[in-house]
Amino acid sequence: MSAGVENGYSFAVPHSFSADSDAAVGVAWALVARPSRWSEWAPHVCGAWGLGSPEVQAGRRGAARLLWIVPVPASISAKTPGRSWTWRVGPMTLDHAVEAHGAGSRITMTMSAPGPLDSVLAATYGPVVRTLVRRLARVAGER
Repeated sequence: MSAGVENGYSFAVPHSFSADSDAAVGVAWALVARPSRWSEWAPHVCGAWGLGSPEVQAGRRGAARLLWIVPVPASISAKTPGRSWTWRVGPMTLDHAVEAHGAGSRITMTMSAPGPLDSVLAATYGPVVRTLVRRLARVAGER
């Protein structure tokens, strides 16, 4: 694949998806950094444990419950409070960032995976992540 952006999808590795929100950074951050609030914008995530409370904490290991029954091991590898955090879920690394943008915020999620799995995840889960970022921006703006 060639590097570039088409329909909000970055073909360069890692794969980044961004959406702008009318919400203040703190509002968007609370939605993205608090496991108890993930289901508000990611309906396939039905809970998480061991990752930190009320916000994710760097160095914590636990699991996220996907699709109402499947626990997926996860670990929080980095966090800059109020700004960004990174976790590894299964074989994928996913960065979450919130920054001021105009009167609101910009939310960005960047995903990557090792070797050939990267292209498979980009093709299959990439569109889901793009939709989730847009949904998160919308939900944050409604708060």
